[in-house]
Amino acid sequence: MAISSIDAAILVLYMLIMVALGLWVGRDQKDLSGYLLGGRDLPWWAILGSIVATETSTATFLSVPGIAFAADGDMRFLQLAFGFLVGRVIVAIVLVPLYCRGEIFTAYEILQQRFGGASKKCASLLFLITRNLGDGLRLFLAGIALEKVLGIDLHLCIAVIGIATIVYTFFGGMKAVIWSDCIQLVVYMVGGFLALKILVGFLPGGWSELFEFGNSTGRFHILDFRWQSTATFNLWSETYTFWSGLIGGAVLTLGTHGTDQMFVQRYLCARSGRDAQRAVIASGFVVFAQFALFLLLGVALAAYYTNVDPQTFAHNDEVFATFIVDHLPIGLVGITLAAVFAAAMSTLSSSLNSSAAAAVSDFYAPWAYPEVGDDPSHPDHSDKLLLAGRSFTIIFGILQIAIGMGASYVSRSVVGDALAIAGFTAGILLGVFGLGMFTRSAHQRGALVGMVCGIAVLTGIKFGTTIAWPWYAIIGSLTTFVCGYLASQLISPLHAPAASTVEDDSMRDKE
Repeated sequence: MAISSIDAAILVLYMLIMVALGLWVGRDQKDLSGYLLGGRDLPWWAILGSIVATETSTATFLSVPGIAFAADGDMRFLQLAFGFLVGRVIVAIVLVPLYCRGEIFTAYEILQQRFGGASKKCASLLFLITRNLGDGLRLFLAGIALEKVLGIDLHLCIAVIGIATIVYTFFGGMKAVIWSDCIQLVVYMVGGFLALKILVGFLPGGWSELFEFGNSTGRFHILDFRWQSTATFNLWSETYTFWSGLIGGAVLTLGTHGTDQMFVQRYLCARSGRDAQRAVIASGFVVFAQFALFLLLGVALAAYYTNVDPQTFAHNDEVFATFIVDHLPIGLVGITLAAVFAAAMSTLSSSLNSSAAAAVSDFYAPWAYPEVGDDPSHPDHSDKLLLAGRSFTIIFGILQIAIGMGASYVSRSVVGDALAIAGFTAGILLGVFGLGMFTRSAHQRGALVGMVCGIAVLTGIKFGTTIAWPWYAIIGSLTTFVCGYLASQLISPLHAPAASTVEDDSMRDKE
């Protein structure tokens, strides 16, 4: 499977445009705040676009249609979007004001205010490890897609995507990331709509045939309210039910959008806390529409490959890419593939910038320039800290490329397991934040014990049970919270425990 030279040129041109955008936006970067937080002066609608683009990877673009395409597929995946929306509302009400009331650079500085420096560093390190592992593996999956359509070496594909992303993130910083995310959101949504329109045109009965096929095969089934286990159904092992979607999706979103630096960093770029709240809530509705489009694409693909061109596929997530290359007209193939890689590059660029922010603010600045205290935007050493931020962008970019290349030597099942482990962070960090916000007696040692217990329990559940992944965030957060609270009652703190929750800035327990 290979594409025409025109389509390949369009794809290459798109990557070059993204690089040029980073160079142009970054021409006036002068300090760390501008580089990592866009000067805290970006409009809410741009932050909204960046949030949605960041959580949409190549795997989402290609795999979600495969869910509805599968022999027993349907649109129950959409139930997760209900939970995502509920979780965003809670994040906007509870956590966004907490982040936007100060001049912090990372989410984990809140943990330092409540527990101490070790908690901040452990949480930040957990984020850095899992974020770069997960996104290195996502880079590998994007490289597979590029390899299939261009017919060139997989390692070269991984390097091309990674280097292009490094360059525009290095020069443009957070402004380039957010503005390019907005462009990439438009590109892949337009690409999806165009692919759906052409796909329906191949069906003899057009839209009416699509809806008739979807209804007759049960692929338009959305809501699954089953609760009690039966001989053929188990609530905890069934991935897509209303309850796992609503409850699991909400808690997962509380972890990802509430404690993950990659999303919190966007809230810190907003002009006000209200703008950040507006962006995060509105993003839930856009994500719902996006999932609906991708799932409808999957139903259309099933109709086409059942009624028009019957054939089978080894992997459902390869179906959409196959249709793009085999059936879209020259020119549109390049545009649609640009949409595929827009999804990949938006996630990767966000990962690089947020990783650089965590590394500089939580580790490098306090170590190299202790006189700046907790404020890396301090005018002293601003040039050196800006250089450090850019240097860490390159370091994490190279690391993700190396992980992507290394993943090519292991099985796809191992990659899937590693991605699941990378997803543990959301629940664990949510549990730690919960300890800080809702308890007065929890202290740093207890919080650290809770994090270790959360990781251990989730690892055992992943490899020793059939519990579905939407429940991981709930189990991880509850385990971390309960174990951290109990450990705080049984283990003496290093210092006197903080007399307040995170809500009170006046009382701090610093190490």
